[in-house]
Amino acid sequence: MTRQLLITGASGFVGGQLAARARESGDWTVHGVGRRQLRDSAYTSADLTAPLDLPFSPDVVVHAAARSSPWGSRREFLRQNVAATQHVIDFCLQHGRPKLIYISSSSVFYRDEHQFGLTEESPIGPAFVNTYAETKYLGEKLVEAYPGSWAILRPRAVFGPGDTVLFPRILKAAARGRLPHFVTDGPPARGDLIYIDTLTDYILRAAAGPAAGCFNLTNHEPVVLMELLLEIFRALGLPAPTRRLPVRRALALAALLETIYRGLPFLGEPPITRFGVGVFAYSKTFDVTKTLATLGPPSVALTEGVRRFIAWQQHAPS
Repeated sequence: MTRQLLITGASGFVGGQLAARARESGDWTVHGVGRRQLRDSAYTSADLTAPLDLPFSPDVVVHAAARSSPWGSRREFLRQNVAATQHVIDFCLQHGRPKLIYISSSSVFYRDEHQFGLTEESPIGPAFVNTYAETKYLGEKLVEAYPGSWAILRPRAVFGPGDTVLFPRILKAAARGRLPHFVTDGPPARGDLIYIDTLTDYILRAAAGPAAGCFNLTNHEPVVLMELLLEIFRALGLPAPTRRLPVRRALALAALLETIYRGLPFLGEPPITRFGVGVFAYSKTFDVTKTLATLGPPSVALTEGVRRFIAWQQHAPS
């Protein structure tokens, strides 16, 4: 007998891939919720900044919907990442208290410094690198108070076919010759990533099993980020960055641009942000001992994930 799975953010990258993977498994009857309109009878277009009214009583709810941009107003982030999470919790309370899985973010830990071997017990706050990270953590605190079963998953740098956030901006900048080669004062930044299929498999394992509490999710294979980018550029025939830019200067420029763009909000998002530069300035690696013991090893190796992503990019419409 299949179980009932409700996925918020099902029109987005992670939620959409999760819905497809869950249906393929045959273990779940899936209903998706998202802001966009989709031609899918098992999907409801809904704005989660308002209470959720849905005639579906799930066994598990995966809350993957969020405002995941590094830029935006505080009001938008509070509405879409905090108020929306409360509305999902209210829905759960009204529908038998199903297991609730909250897709948070590894960015809740981030500081403007190198961080190695971060665990689930590593300190969080009180200061955050941006409002996105802060509001994802505020969502975590709401979930921790949920009286049903819950798990909080913190993926790091999700990528793969269908990615709309992480690599597309970088590849677009590289294609236009606008991506500098960031130079650090010390060793180049290392970081963990997680391939989309590895992430969705981890989410489904958490949904199907007794996993509870917080989990950091990565592919358990930290890499030198600039080296990985150059490998992808070569495979896609993109020019390697030639302009060398010290990260200290890039951070100062990003801070100046953020100040200008906050004062002139009609300009939209600045071309670079401190968060974006920080990816290349500071190492972020994670100790995923708890995840490996509870949810098992990554289902797709990082090298295979990169190969699949490159193949998808090569055949993606321009």
